[in-house]
Amino acid sequence: MTAPYISVVIPVYKAEKCLDELYKRLKDAIAPISEHFEIILVEDCGGDGSWQVIERLTQQDTRVKGIQFSRNFGQHYGITAGIDYCTGEWVVVMDCDLQDAPEEIPRLYAKAQEGYDVVLASRTNRQDAFFKRLTSKCFYKVFSYLADTEYDGSHGNFRIMSKKAINYFKQMREQLRFFGGLVQWMGFPTTSLEVIHHERFAGQSSYTFKKLLKLASETIIAFSDKPLRVAIKFGFMMSFISFSYGLYILGHALIHGSSVAGWSSLIVSIYFIGGIVISMLGVIGIYLGKAFDQMKNRPLYIVRRTTFNE
Repeated sequence: MTAPYISVVIPVYKAEKCLDELYKRLKDAIAPISEHFEIILVEDCGGDGSWQVIERLTQQDTRVKGIQFSRNFGQHYGITAGIDYCTGEWVVVMDCDLQDAPEEIPRLYAKAQEGYDVVLASRTNRQDAFFKRLTSKCFYKVFSYLADTEYDGSHGNFRIMSKKAINYFKQMREQLRFFGGLVQWMGFPTTSLEVIHHERFAGQSSYTFKKLLKLASETIIAFSDKPLRVAIKFGFMMSFISFSYGLYILGHALIHGSSVAGWSSLIVSIYFIGGIVISMLGVIGIYLGKAFDQMKNRPLYIVRRTTFNE
């Protein structure tokens, strides 16, 4: 069997209504580049009929490969699993909802032939709900600040990568996964192409505000220790303010011969400082907890079954 030239990695979650259309459009889009390709669909236990559709597609076309997790691990772990199993010279990563059009893959591939290891799809006129666009924009602003890097929020998962870049990505086994950030950290020659962002083919986004908040916090912790450095700076600032206020009280007592009234404000200040201290200890505790999780060296994901021989 000829080795695939292009691998397409797609995490799947509650997408049974999208998969047939996704397969058809992918096949038509990739065929002009090469007939030797593979489509790796990683089903993340969404609880619908996605796995049954994947099994049917693999029976129709051996170039389609299915992987199912033992439980829900998350989108970025699904991408990681697909990349671990892919064998193509070029690897396309995209979502399953068809908001990113498969027809853009030849453009991404052509751009990569100019000497780039990574070509990103830059989404114009995003079709997500206003709240999701707003929270996404806020996240990338905060992430760029705390991670000391410029990350463009218009870049989603949709991209093409060379085998060299993929091989290095496979070596990174952090428990906290943020696909885009890990790829950017590697620093391979990268460019982007503007693509049209479409409406979802079916269903709705599974990212709730709670999930987005969890992803944001874990991503920031995984990529930067700046929250700790910010906490230290804030602590020094509060100490300086307290010291300055202490000098003011001392000066007032020496000049006027009386102390400054303000029992209520003193108690409020004590509670405020106490809350800040507890919050800082919480930040430190989170980092220690994540370091402990990493030390356990558990697998990033567990595969329940596949449609091919591993």
